[in-house]
Amino acid sequence: MLETRSSPRNSTNSLIKEAERRLLRHPFETWPALRNGHAMTIFCNLWRRRFRLGEWPDERRLFRTEPETQVVAHCHWQPDRQARPTVILVHGLEGCADRPYILGTAEKALRAGFNVIRQNVRNCGGTEHLTPTLYHSGLTDDLHAIVRELIERDGLPEIYVAGFSMGGNQALRFAGELADRAPAELRGIVAVSPAMDLAACCDAISRPQCRVYEERFLSSLKARMRLKEQLHPGTFDLDRILRVRGLREFDDVVTGPYFGFGDSNGYYASASSRPHLGRIRVPTLVVTAQDDPFIPFEPFRDPGVAANPHLLLLAPRHGGHVGFFGRQSAGGRREDPYWAENRAVQFCALVSRLAVV
Repeated sequence: MLETRSSPRNSTNSLIKEAERRLLRHPFETWPALRNGHAMTIFCNLWRRRFRLGEWPDERRLFRTEPETQVVAHCHWQPDRQARPTVILVHGLEGCADRPYILGTAEKALRAGFNVIRQNVRNCGGTEHLTPTLYHSGLTDDLHAIVRELIERDGLPEIYVAGFSMGGNQALRFAGELADRAPAELRGIVAVSPAMDLAACCDAISRPQCRVYEERFLSSLKARMRLKEQLHPGTFDLDRILRVRGLREFDDVVTGPYFGFGDSNGYYASASSRPHLGRIRVPTLVVTAQDDPFIPFEPFRDPGVAANPHLLLLAPRHGGHVGFFGRQSAGGRREDPYWAENRAVQFCALVSRLAVV
């Protein structure tokens, strides 16, 4: 059963209500073998996909977001870029701009007429040499800088941000930080499987049944820290970092102290987007599965989600973590199986069209 949340209809949320009505025409249905969060998550990570982005050249662009920091984004432009909406795609923890869910969403958005910018979070996608700093799950400085540059330098009139997992937390936090000061050009936000309560997510992923995910993230983080130590010798206590046994311990040893949060508890409290949800003032779609192995569903019942007329929550019972491999035909029109990617692009397209009606 599809759970949806939005506030009562009023003049401030008519756009969200209309988008909800249209999105609900495409409920998520998956295969019986994938009605398990772990099965769905692992299957979608292992299943090989093919993408056709060749019609839209890939412009590798550097954005200087801090005096000593640059991030790399892959830009795909429509011929009349300034007349088209633009979506920025933000990947998850230890991912990059080439993750399948990023490429799949990019292809769908391009075919729908959007410009697409696939952002590498700082240090990701082989960009460790472009900054002496690290990143964390609530770091929004780069998003603020990129959106500002796209508005002021490129003159793009209509911008959307779609984040996945960690990127979803960053996208929601970004919108909440802007609150009533969001630029007119920022039209919408999408967060798929967002890690919006970092403490709850860390507790969930530390359970024995989720150890495979924790080990994978931890191994990647340690490898990145080895490389950062090679680039900036003496900056980090690498011996201690390599002895870390879990993500919470990593955040106690690295993330919390390095960013001035103190420890993991301070980091999770400061970097989670959950406290910022009530301040979001742009149309926002949140998609999560109730069986996500390490994104607990309880935080999505937060009153801040239901009470904010700018937020729409789609929460199918199944879908795993950034999985949502379905089998339905949508409204008589065939779609590929990746339901969340389709809904993300559909939401942005609906907001783009509805906003001018």
